[in-house]
Amino acid sequence: MAQSPRLEELNERSREVFRRLVEAYLETGEPVGSRSLTRALTEKVSAATVRNVMQDLEFMGLLDSPHVSAGRVPTQSGLRMFVDGFLEVSDLSRDDRAKIDETVQSNSADVALLMDRVGAALSGLTSGASLVLTPKQQESPISHIEFVSLGLDRALAVIVFSDGHVENRLFSPPPGQTPASMREAANFLNSVAGGKTIAELRDSMEKEIAERRQELNSLAQDLVESGLALWSDEDGDQERLIVRGRSNLIGPSTAQADVERVKSLFDDLERKRDIAGFLELTEEGDGVRIFIGSENKLFSLSGSSLVVSPYMNADRKIIGAVGVIGPTRLNYGRIVPIVDYTAQLVGKLISDRGNR
Repeated sequence: MAQSPRLEELNERSREVFRRLVEAYLETGEPVGSRSLTRALTEKVSAATVRNVMQDLEFMGLLDSPHVSAGRVPTQSGLRMFVDGFLEVSDLSRDDRAKIDETVQSNSADVALLMDRVGAALSGLTSGASLVLTPKQQESPISHIEFVSLGLDRALAVIVFSDGHVENRLFSPPPGQTPASMREAANFLNSVAGGKTIAELRDSMEKEIAERRQELNSLAQDLVESGLALWSDEDGDQERLIVRGRSNLIGPSTAQADVERVKSLFDDLERKRDIAGFLELTEEGDGVRIFIGSENKLFSLSGSSLVVSPYMNADRKIIGAVGVIGPTRLNYGRIVPIVDYTAQLVGKLISDRGNR
């Protein structure tokens, strides 16, 4: 059997038979027979001629016969050829655009809640399962820093991020701290944070203190240094993966073996075993990518396809991803623009919040 056939190897008739067959399969999910194809072809040919073409395509590894005399379905290689060579991506419909806009452009100050809504919207629009990978928290710029005294030897450090997320740390402040020195330290940090992330602020702090030492007394300087140290390099280093709509992949007619594979896939994702792998899938390009069946090890056992796109911050750095999982007969032409538009909108929203 031929390995990885190329589109150039097909003549015009074979291309049309193949394209029509895959389109019919993606629409119905059922094997496609020669009689129905014969009626759909531009060229008037006999059913016997179409059967011969289908046999050739099967020999090339592009089609398969799930049952005797039951028509053909595309193989994984066939679907890949169709996606690469024949897929027509439709324009985003007005209704789909409006639903995405309504979700992403909501006034929620909580990015985690917003991302959860994005996942629910993607799942609802596509009838698949959605994956939304949120940014690492330390990728979010700082909006405000505050120190609160809780007694002689206890204090609370509070950082508010531009996306609305708040983190608190209890700590023992350096000896001699007063409410005044805490305010001074917080004011200094807020004056130099200027939209920086924690890592960026920490990297620049030595220089900032040296250049503006006259603005800090020794107590406030000690607090600035110890306060930033509360957030280690490992803090905020984990992305959060939001999974919605898994029930869309498990219908009443789903075989038990497939049910178990899908459950295993989502169990692994929710345990964060493969979050890094999910993000790596997006890093070879800055647009939508389509993975079919076993083309990626993350989804190989589920027999599913993944349509995924990264989203970026204002510096064009990939900080997260959105995607849709479904059966290999996904409506790729409709789902690709939905995922693409959602990713662009999420990236713009996060960038805009970071610039406030």
